[in-house]
Amino acid sequence: MKYDDYVVQKLSTITPSGIDTHVRDIGLFDFQEAIAKWALRRGKAAVFADTGLGKTRMELVWSDAVHRETGGNVLILAPLAVAAQTCEQGEEVGIHVNHARCQADMKPGINITNYDRLHLFDTHDLAGVAADESSIIKHETSKTLQTMMDKFSKTPYKLCATATPSPNDYTELGTHAEFLGICTRTEMLSEYFLHDGGDTAKWRLKGHARSEFWKWVSSWGVMVRSPADIGFDGSRYVLPPLRVHEHLLESSMEEANAQGFLFPTQAATLMERKSARRSSIDTRVIECAAMVNDTPGIWLVWCDLNAEGDALRKVITGSVEVRGSDDSDVKESRLLAFARGEIRVLITKAKIAGMGLNFQCCHQQAFVGVNDSFEGYYQSVRRSWRFGQTMPVDVHLFVSESEGSVLSNLKRKEADANAMADELVIHTRDAVMGELMGLTRMTNDYAPAMKPLLPAWL
Repeated sequence: MKYDDYVVQKLSTITPSGIDTHVRDIGLFDFQEAIAKWALRRGKAAVFADTGLGKTRMELVWSDAVHRETGGNVLILAPLAVAAQTCEQGEEVGIHVNHARCQADMKPGINITNYDRLHLFDTHDLAGVAADESSIIKHETSKTLQTMMDKFSKTPYKLCATATPSPNDYTELGTHAEFLGICTRTEMLSEYFLHDGGDTAKWRLKGHARSEFWKWVSSWGVMVRSPADIGFDGSRYVLPPLRVHEHLLESSMEEANAQGFLFPTQAATLMERKSARRSSIDTRVIECAAMVNDTPGIWLVWCDLNAEGDALRKVITGSVEVRGSDDSDVKESRLLAFARGEIRVLITKAKIAGMGLNFQCCHQQAFVGVNDSFEGYYQSVRRSWRFGQTMPVDVHLFVSESEGSVLSNLKRKEADANAMADELVIHTRDAVMGELMGLTRMTNDYAPAMKPLLPAWL
């Protein structure tokens, strides 16, 4: 092999293997059509787009084009209740999507099912798969990722769609690259990363590789928080105000005694924080229920503990709870009923309804307690505060003062996430625009500054 050929082979260039075709006219915005066409050209691609930017419609036209061009079937995977909403959106734009709950329900064309039903399907002859809210595969040790790797290893066309990952969440990028068949997570880490100090569990992006890494990611993934990030008009995505109200409740002597203290004190450790949260359930529930019962309109109330859900359901008039132990069909029917405005108050957890669902019908949310997961909090808020919302969104946080710095910790993570997202745009804007507007090949031109000296023995 010649040296030039060897260098070219080592370059991190992902060759397109998809379809260069038009997409069905369903009224996509310009940036959505550009991303959908790009994903089709790539064949295997990821769309990391913030909530409300139309990932579902891009998945629909992508699936429609793959089915139309190949004649094969396409399967869309989605979280619970999102499947039914996707079918409804498909009917609105003229793309039929069949909701299949097992292999026997499959029909020619585009089918959709929930992730937890994937084991019931034979996927060996599918033309394409689209993974909605694909952050479900972010952990390399997850059972869902391994199942999808096994089920779709030979599927020719793949699309992942999820919200923009944190620029420092390299695990999520690695698992997506591995599922898409770009490279393994190990290969990605060995090429672009170093272990950080003595901790072999932490990886640090090589300083000189930062720009090249994000260029490489942009060759198979599009990242966008706003259409303006990639050169399109983002004015239509200016959302109404988000108003966050903090309700810091005083701790009682009874709560302090329940935690083993003589007087109220702030939790210093994670275990103390959990204990403080359990002992303050009654106080937080009473305050939240008083506000929800006295304020008209639709409410979305988030809890994190079953005890919180039980207490809220008893004191909030007309409330309906969706919890993990409910039958899947019951969960789905209640979530869809709330989305249609048929339920005034929905009580549930972020891990059940915090991803993928459209709840623009609601502009009032309450968190009966806050944990340290900024991703869970952010995704939950964005169920209502998203494109299509016409009202200011009010979010109420009910926290006991004994829980310590949980609110300040959440604010710190929010600031860090915004700073990292700004960095992400800086590193990916040019590469993404180049990929969308016309595929570019990543090369490192060799321009010698001086003639090399050969050893005397040559």
